[in-house]
Amino acid sequence: MVPFRGMMADMTTNLLPPPITAAARLTPALRDRGHAALSASGLRELLHTSAAELDALRASWDDLPPDAHLRDGGRYRRRRHSCFVVDADAVTQVPHRAHWQPLEYNALHGGLERWFEPMHTSVVAAPVWATLLRALSAECSAVKGSQPWYVEAHQFRIDTTDGIGRPTPEGAHRDGVDFVAVILIDRAGIKGGETRVFDADGPAGLRFTMSEPWTTLLLDDARVIHESTPIQPLAPNGHRDTLVLTFRAGAFQGP
Repeated sequence: MVPFRGMMADMTTNLLPPPITAAARLTPALRDRGHAALSASGLRELLHTSAAELDALRASWDDLPPDAHLRDGGRYRRRRHSCFVVDADAVTQVPHRAHWQPLEYNALHGGLERWFEPMHTSVVAAPVWATLLRALSAECSAVKGSQPWYVEAHQFRIDTTDGIGRPTPEGAHRDGVDFVAVILIDRAGIKGGETRVFDADGPAGLRFTMSEPWTTLLLDDARVIHESTPIQPLAPNGHRDTLVLTFRAGAFQGP
């Protein structure tokens, strides 16, 4: 990574594209630097799937309930949440459970059992959903050894209802897991939403904006800190949709 420059630049300036890694180089990139970004075509190559199969999931982001747990009083976030265990080729959805993080990883919302509506059956029953979880879990195993992965899936829509939307209201953070995948689903009528990735043990980092649906950022949570900057409207109904997947060895996080 290289040091940040121009961090206070106007959000309307040219968007910096993500530094794309080829799908065939994903594992060594994660081992070497703790993060890697795939293009939409790279994700399809990794999954051996089509754009149509992935895009069939996108409509479900139009039916996310409001997040009732925002401690900053905002109304800008909608989400659904479900949990899975991936053990080699077996993908099992577990009984619905709360999302929980310790305060050391989320100073704003840590220590709370946050219950969200589960993901639609139509999404988790789609063959491409299990394919996605298996492929990304296999990457986790390639870096940290073959084992079951405890996966939390979060569908997010950040909108500009309040004039500003905050993808990461807790600021730059780690999630207390082994790996994180941030997948862009849609970006419409907004400015901002820049992704920033920092070395956990130093000042170096990089910044870029994911703009193409299905661009995917993979992070080794022990090695890097990440955040996304606030969004502001450029048109009515501006929003940024993402799928965030966390992968943890041993167990889900819990109080």
